[in-house]
Amino acid sequence: MLSLSMIVRDEAAQIEDCLRSVQGFVDEMVVVDTGSTDNTVALAQAMGARVERIDWPGDFAPARNQALQWVSGDWVLVLDADERLRPEAMAPLRALMAQPDVLLINLLRHERGAVQSPYSNVSRLFRRHPAIRWSRAYHSMVDDSVAELLQQDSHWRIADCPEPALLHDGYRPELLAQGNKPQRLREAMEAELLERPGDPYACAKLGSLEVAEGNLERGTALLRQGLERCPADAHPERYELLLHLALAEAARDPAAAMALYREALALPLAPRLSLAARLNLAALLLQQGQAQEAEALCQRATAAAPEISLGWYNLGLIRRRLGDIAGALEAYREARRLQPEHAETHQNLAVALLLGGDIDGARNSFRQAIALLNQQGRSSEAAQLRQQAGAMVKLED
Repeated sequence: MLSLSMIVRDEAAQIEDCLRSVQGFVDEMVVVDTGSTDNTVALAQAMGARVERIDWPGDFAPARNQALQWVSGDWVLVLDADERLRPEAMAPLRALMAQPDVLLINLLRHERGAVQSPYSNVSRLFRRHPAIRWSRAYHSMVDDSVAELLQQDSHWRIADCPEPALLHDGYRPELLAQGNKPQRLREAMEAELLERPGDPYACAKLGSLEVAEGNLERGTALLRQGLERCPADAHPERYELLLHLALAEAARDPAAAMALYREALALPLAPRLSLAARLNLAALLLQQGQAQEAEALCQRATAAAPEISLGWYNLGLIRRRLGDIAGALEAYREARRLQPEHAETHQNLAVALLLGGDIDGARNSFRQAIALLNQQGRSSEAAQLRQQAGAMVKLED
């Protein structure tokens, strides 16, 4: 028996889609509400979920631990309201849950709209075991308790689901801008580092935030401190530390950044989890005039994750630089199919079409790029593109 466990508050806009995604997969849905003022509770109940209510304890770990008391399944799937279970993952997950020695299944989560890493690994599907508890601030996890349990009972093992299992919208830039997630993350990780100085996980999260906000000196210091303390076999943590350290070094020392990206890519991770390092290294190689190696990296990225438009877009840029207009057109068209709202794809497709002699196609793609920029509130960019494109093709009929 499989139970769904959720912690929610004011999630009326998303709760139905989330619950609908697990229907037919889970045997019970338990939603724990922490004080919704909208109709989250009624919607969840209408979808067949049992709803329990608690006061918000101040952090997710104690809330999730409290929620575990209400599930009755042998296995527990934990989701947030902004996540969806992909139907393609159900069969491989069932097969893994049927294996008697599997304690926890790591799930690949597609971070839709994320600027850097399109995939993350989350430990959200596990056996209901009295020793498994949530811990850590902000990004609560069961990993610490699972590690202790594995040391005590070696017959258990952790499995990885090869198929991307979850879709997550929470890291879209427009959604991050609406809330105070960066500030809450900062406060939680500062507190974590006071309690666990040099903790690799906290150093990675806070260091990457500092780098993203332009505080390079503190950010790189935290990331290097985390690397020094990070165990050699803690591959996901080492990858994140190396990735963000490379991002910090890219502008001031490209050679150092490329070395860090290569070190990150040498770690034994699922190819989807290392996409950011692969694509960023390809971009740096292109800047350094090493277009052929850059193309090979992007080809491996698109083979590993053909559903990610950025890989195809970057491949188009590289092939155009190499003079392979037919190959660039193929890559741009696939990027457009996957992400039709990306104005830059239409713009670069237009340029490639123009170089290939397709004037009408170039005109249409330029028009589409300009229309998208205007729709997205980027009117100054639209006006600039209209001026530039108008010098190459006649935009008006």
